[in-house]
Amino acid sequence: MKNFLFLAALLVLSCKTNQVVNDSKETNAVSIINFSKPENVAKTLSFLASDDLEGRDSGSEGIEKASVFLENMLKENGVKPYFKTYRDTLSNFSKTSYNIVGYIEGTDLKLKDEFVIIGAHYDHIGKIAAVNGDDIGNGANDNASGTTAVTEVMKYFAKSKTNKRSVLFVFFSAEEKGLLGSKHLAKKLNDQNIDLYFMFNYEMIGVKMNRDDMLLYLTGFGRSNMAQIMNEYASEKLIGYIPAETQYQLFRASDNYPFYTEFDVPAQTVSTFDFENFDFYHQPDDEFELMDTAHITNVINKTIPVLEKMMNADTKEIQLKK
Repeated sequence: MKNFLFLAALLVLSCKTNQVVNDSKETNAVSIINFSKPENVAKTLSFLASDDLEGRDSGSEGIEKASVFLENMLKENGVKPYFKTYRDTLSNFSKTSYNIVGYIEGTDLKLKDEFVIIGAHYDHIGKIAAVNGDDIGNGANDNASGTTAVTEVMKYFAKSKTNKRSVLFVFFSAEEKGLLGSKHLAKKLNDQNIDLYFMFNYEMIGVKMNRDDMLLYLTGFGRSNMAQIMNEYASEKLIGYIPAETQYQLFRASDNYPFYTEFDVPAQTVSTFDFENFDFYHQPDDEFELMDTAHITNVINKTIPVLEKMMNADTKEIQLKK
């Protein structure tokens, strides 16, 4: 399954300089961002979804390799740990497992006391019933794709240092065990009385939806004005609604939800998995080779400038609809 020539090519391509194209006009429209590159996305995603990590089951040797990889990426980009170390040990799981948490302080003297969380779960389901001799649930779409997006967003803000509010970049463990990583961290941060503005979560963005009227859908679409604000900043319909979001209660199904319940603030997930465009949910064939890295890169580059506007707004313009 490993393709050493392909990975070698990725290493060469990843050395290319990232670009940020700025728009000097003072408008609500976002700048054009060409920061993330498909080769960098592929490099990270292919590692996280590789057989060596054995499906990244929480508490396993495989997810430990992913933990070290993410810690090193934070460190290499000059992102500090929020706690004493990058590792936030779960208090509600029987095996030793960690959320990985990085921190970039805000640049505005007042707004830096408010926090934004950008997150994704990096765990998956480990070894499962074999299909055609393959018993590893690689979890490329679920959720190495979302994890990869957070690493790219992190690298952008580590380089640009344009976040007025403070940002936590969180890679959650034990999502597949019942959102245990996010439940643990949401309670911990709430007990510390941090001023959380919003939480934004990436989940299963590896394959494009079979539609052109939106790039992503937002869980809990009607619970806040987040979609409206994001579309205004993007000057296009970046975010939409799909009925499956309500049918399967997806708002409650990912790591955004514990932050909503603990903090009563906008906490929502974007995804492109619509139950029709990918047939291998929680199956061994959820592999890197089936991922659309150009699509993932587009999602990242489209959301970075929107997130930048969101976290830098003068007031907490994203609000829950009561």
